[in-house]
Amino acid sequence: MSEIVVTCRLPDPGLPLLRGLSDDVTVLADDLSPGRDAILAAVPGCRALVSILADPVDAEVMDAAGQELRVVANYAVGYNNIDVDAATERGIAVTNTPGVLTDATAEVVFSLLLSAARWVLEGDRMVRGGEFEGWGPSLLLGTTLRGKTFGVVGCGRIGQATGRIARGFGMNLVYAHRRQVPEFEAETGAERVPLPQLLTEADVVSLHVPLNAETRHMIGAGELEQMKPTAILINTARGPVVDEDALVAALREGKIGAAGLDVYENEPRLAEGLGELPNVVLLPHLGSATVETRGEMARMTANGVGDVLAGRRPPNLVNPQVWERRRMG
Repeated sequence: MSEIVVTCRLPDPGLPLLRGLSDDVTVLADDLSPGRDAILAAVPGCRALVSILADPVDAEVMDAAGQELRVVANYAVGYNNIDVDAATERGIAVTNTPGVLTDATAEVVFSLLLSAARWVLEGDRMVRGGEFEGWGPSLLLGTTLRGKTFGVVGCGRIGQATGRIARGFGMNLVYAHRRQVPEFEAETGAERVPLPQLLTEADVVSLHVPLNAETRHMIGAGELEQMKPTAILINTARGPVVDEDALVAALREGKIGAAGLDVYENEPRLAEGLGELPNVVLLPHLGSATVETRGEMARMTANGVGDVLAGRRPPNLVNPQVWERRRMG
């Protein structure tokens, strides 16, 4: 039994900070989730569990840990892998790493967009494969971004950062969000519109919503039908936000022009046929993958553990009801 269980080795300064909190830290795997069975076997008696997005942390895992478990610290901004309600019922704090990966993820949006709009990967393969025989007027013609309409679906931190980059490319902005964001509108000239209108108007649709019951498959066959046949769909949010089978059909049938994906519905598996399509760019969940960002995420994760174990309210607490209960108790 260990006081702190870390499912996957964190980059510096994460592990040194955790080991500064306890002499009893167990790391289960190097760079991928160790799997449910390994987690269940390791957690009994632990006070803190550090998880990654691929780790299922549900009531069974929490009960296996027992009454000593005080915090589940997720090394991610998302936490759909954690049963937050179950944690709250058991008085377990849940923390995440918001804010720090905003710019890195926004940059990946445009990596995907530029790759899809300008056939970057196809051109790279052509040159490496010895198929480039010289410049020609119709060689890999792409799409100019300036003057096109960029649609932001979910105008939180990452959506706003992505919109600012789009504005720098000379694109017009529309956004769909549960509330108006006046400061974003003032800075970028963006217009808030309903999602159906955004889908019909936007040349690029970029998804930035959390995964929940309302957003699962929010982009399905019907929504893809509404988009322009030249439109590009970008998803760096959560894979299940998009019905991947419907996306494959839309790309194959030319109902939309292209897509760029960093996340997948059944990650790491792809929907049948997705990897065979020439009009989609696929990345292995690289949204936060910079040295600076992953290191800061590790620091935030470790500090969240340290705060909870020391009785301090962590700034990145997902379920504040737990702290209110402790304070009132």
